[in-house]
Amino acid sequence: MTPDSVEEFYRRLAKDNPNPRSELVFKNPYTLLVSVVLSAQATDVSVNKATEPLFKIVDTPQQMVDLGEDHLKDYIRSIGLYNNKAKNIIALSHILVEKYQGQVPADQKALEALPGVGRKTALVVLNVAFNRPTIAVDTHIFRVANRTGLAPGKDVRAVEKALEDVTPDKYRLHAHHWLILFGRYICKARKPECLRCFESDLCAAVKETGIPLQS
Repeated sequence: MTPDSVEEFYRRLAKDNPNPRSELVFKNPYTLLVSVVLSAQATDVSVNKATEPLFKIVDTPQQMVDLGEDHLKDYIRSIGLYNNKAKNIIALSHILVEKYQGQVPADQKALEALPGVGRKTALVVLNVAFNRPTIAVDTHIFRVANRTGLAPGKDVRAVEKALEDVTPDKYRLHAHHWLILFGRYICKARKPECLRCFESDLCAAVKETGIPLQS
């Protein structure tokens, strides 16, 4: 896309959803961190279902440590890879208690050093919990960036870099959520809803075929 098209693309996203929010339900930076760790290869809906009863009794790292790995598994059994995720959550909770006085650090390197926390998770936590203008690239954003021509790239890091380069500063804070929600509900993987898409005239995929993708 040209710079003018990128600006217009984001302007429309902002108009459609002025204040986008994460669909994960959380109480504080720690419960957000736990939710994002759990969301790997799982849907937000499934994570929220599991964490609703969990977060009624646990919302600090010390409470999670006190709960213990076996009891944590009882709450998150419905989520994929729950054994490994439980192990990582207990381990990272120990570190937060021992090294950070029970607080989630607002630092990317510190976050990525925690068990079960990769680059994407760290960027999401920085964006949502600490209002940093980071753009974490998941499968939805990767698809949208490439399909529309907004920020093409061969891999996640390439798309992340491309988005950082083309996204105007005024849209950086909310770019992650606008793009993920757009990919989740309109620019879907198998059946993109081009006929109701407000970005179709800017989309590279539509321009290439001359017609909207099948929906």
